[in-house]
Amino acid sequence: MESVKRLQLILLTSVALLTAGASQNVSAQTAAQTAALGKNLQDVYLYWRNAMVSKNHGQWTQATASHRKISIQNRILSERGVFPADIFKTPVPPASLNGLKLLRARSSGVTAKLVYFGKVDFGVGGQPSDNILVLNYLHEGRGWKYDNAEFVNLSGLSAIRNELLAGNMNYVDGAAFIPDGKRPPQPIVVRQAKYIAKVYTYCPGREVQVAVNSISKHRFQNTSASEVVVGGGRDGVNSIWFSIKDLPDYKGDEPVTVRVYIFSQIEGVKPVKVFQYETKQGEEPKSSGSEQFTIDATTAAKVLGR
Repeated sequence: MESVKRLQLILLTSVALLTAGASQNVSAQTAAQTAALGKNLQDVYLYWRNAMVSKNHGQWTQATASHRKISIQNRILSERGVFPADIFKTPVPPASLNGLKLLRARSSGVTAKLVYFGKVDFGVGGQPSDNILVLNYLHEGRGWKYDNAEFVNLSGLSAIRNELLAGNMNYVDGAAFIPDGKRPPQPIVVRQAKYIAKVYTYCPGREVQVAVNSISKHRFQNTSASEVVVGGGRDGVNSIWFSIKDLPDYKGDEPVTVRVYIFSQIEGVKPVKVFQYETKQGEEPKSSGSEQFTIDATTAAKVLGR
């Protein structure tokens, strides 16, 4: 009986050692796979960024996700620009990765994300502060393609910035930083717009999503920014939907603004504001709203110079 017990103990110890060794191997393998994924995705971004800086259309086409190429074509035509010549006319150059710390490299199905933290530099001067840069990717054909970047401004989220500086990664392990594995639908290809329209928001501490005419969809986070309306404005009635929510840990009560402007194609003529939703300091904004705005003959005459 004693010999049987001794044999059982030896077998259990052996299994435990094998299990621990296998666990360590899996952990090491996972770390190696994550590092390899991060290197692969970073190389794709650097290749894409070089194409933008050098204005290499062939290289840009090779590195960019297919749905993003259509989205950029739509944006250019919505600004009454020329495609593909205007691909490289951007307000700021693509962000440099120099000095940034890679916090997370994740993939799920056909999607992947890199999450960086540090002094994100868009090459426009000044002293960059510590913020988050998220690079998004899609797997197409034989490899990863660059999709787009998201800049998370932490100026109003000092607690989160301090947590990241201290090595606490809880914030970047939230759902917003996890690839969802879903391939985005191919956008509808639009024709050159008649009216150049832009949606503007001021949303400190909040996320604002906007959809204009059910085609042009936008998301803003803790920023003051504008984006071109895909498809432009339409003669007569246009629809707008928006939603507003607080970002995690935001405790402020700043006002929120959502506006739509129609931009003149005549030099010296100011944009015409055709829609506005705005709160006052301390006023709780709507969680969502569906409204309309109109481009009438008077507005058309102003922006078209007729």
